[in-house]
Amino acid sequence: MAESKVRKAAAPVAKKVTKPVTKPAAKPRKPESHLAMVRRARKINRELAELYPYAHPELDFENPFELLVATVLSAQTTDLRVNQTTPALFAKYPTPEDMAVAVPEELEEIIRPTGFFRAKARSLLGLSAALRDRFDGEVPGRLEDLVTLPGVGRKTANVVLGNAFGVPGITVDTHFGRLARRFGWTAEEDPEKVEAAVAEIFPKSEWTMLSHRVVFHGRRVCHSRKPACGACPIAPLCPSYGEGETDPEKARKLLKYELGGQPGQRLRPPAGYPGQAAAPGAGGAAGSGAAAGDGQGEVA
Repeated sequence: MAESKVRKAAAPVAKKVTKPVTKPAAKPRKPESHLAMVRRARKINRELAELYPYAHPELDFENPFELLVATVLSAQTTDLRVNQTTPALFAKYPTPEDMAVAVPEELEEIIRPTGFFRAKARSLLGLSAALRDRFDGEVPGRLEDLVTLPGVGRKTANVVLGNAFGVPGITVDTHFGRLARRFGWTAEEDPEKVEAAVAEIFPKSEWTMLSHRVVFHGRRVCHSRKPACGACPIAPLCPSYGEGETDPEKARKLLKYELGGQPGQRLRPPAGYPGQAAAPGAGGAAGSGAAAGDGQGEVA
């Protein structure tokens, strides 16, 4: 009897366990055929088009030269930081001819908030001189010409072609590459290989807007470190569901920009943008505010 009482006293007290609210585990799927992946990918694009009918380039610009310069500046910083910096830049150097003869130290000081300002200044001086000397002061509308400019690779060239000249192109920045892999469109890491793989999935007419939609989704919902899976409208189509927060309430708190009730990246957003314009004040370290590396440019 004594031994029985000891055993009862030593028995652990059972605690009530509250199970987290999660999406029911899916049954193991058969390997997805290429055709099924293409159909799913195109459905994701249609869903993103409904979610972001206002998707657009998030750099402020008035002409191809301004877009080219802004895209180069956007490397390793946010589009917001670039948009806060370029008004003063273009007021002083409105044309390639003006920028080509800029005093390097003065140019560096203006673009300092965007980070990597010395390398970016060299690129801006070089591409401006090339536009003046080889292209009569005009930004060329061909990829093979654009990529010969200092600081301009395929990514920057596709941004300019798609948004200043209406030439379809896929812009593979960090957001696009991350989501292309999460969506199961490709396993490639190299941007050019990602671009080639995605180009085979979608019709050429969709390339530019697809880029905007995917980048929008990457910035607002499908973040790098903690994607808001529980608030993602395309979760049923995503093979990577569960990498991030699945609880709907917690996930909604992770939403950014207009989806999170916050200002966007542009000081002058286009008509139809449902969010607030960003504040014009520049200052502070590059990349503050939104996550650094939000931009699409390249530093040579």
